[in-house]
Amino acid sequence: MARPTTDIEAVRIQLLDTVEIMIARGNGASPTLTELAREAGMSPGNIYRFFDSKDALYEAIAGRWFAPKIAIMEDVVASDLAPRDKLYAFFARRFILMRDNFDADPMLFQRYLELGAEHDDTIRGYVDLGDHYLAMIVAECMADGHFEGLSIDRAVSLINLMVQPFINPWQMIELMHSLREDKLALIIDAVLDGLRGRHETSAVTPIRAAA
Repeated sequence: MARPTTDIEAVRIQLLDTVEIMIARGNGASPTLTELAREAGMSPGNIYRFFDSKDALYEAIAGRWFAPKIAIMEDVVASDLAPRDKLYAFFARRFILMRDNFDADPMLFQRYLELGAEHDDTIRGYVDLGDHYLAMIVAECMADGHFEGLSIDRAVSLINLMVQPFINPWQMIELMHSLREDKLALIIDAVLDGLRGRHETSAVTPIRAAA
């Protein structure tokens, strides 16, 4: 008789807890399903009842890492905040979450990033999802008169570049001592008040050509 789904999910959660312990204890290398089975006291064959491949395991690990961030983005997008406040909250709340995670265990935080670098294809889907939610907020900002002359995709790309230290965890580690919410608020103000397309592109002189 098959186990109830709730039991299977409970064991999956326990196994992901075990993986986190292995990640914290290890050197950043990806634990294998065989290593996880040994750590959890299972047979290698039994572990496949919960994760049918190593890719499935790391999709679940990534899902756990990104779940609170997705919850923040969905909450902000669905909120009644004004577009300016919504854009700030979209970045600030995730930055605070990641900063708290880093402060709680800097080594574990960095090892998760190392694992993410090994599984870039999985991570890319979550990055694209973040851009999707950001595009929704950008559309609201445009309706409020911001980003004149820019497409939504162009505005999303430029905004991400301008707030990189607050969203790129590798940069965040390097600059953590100087990153604060009040600075982010000033950056968001500068983005909203100054970011717009140039209608006279010929007026821009390349630096190399001018040198």
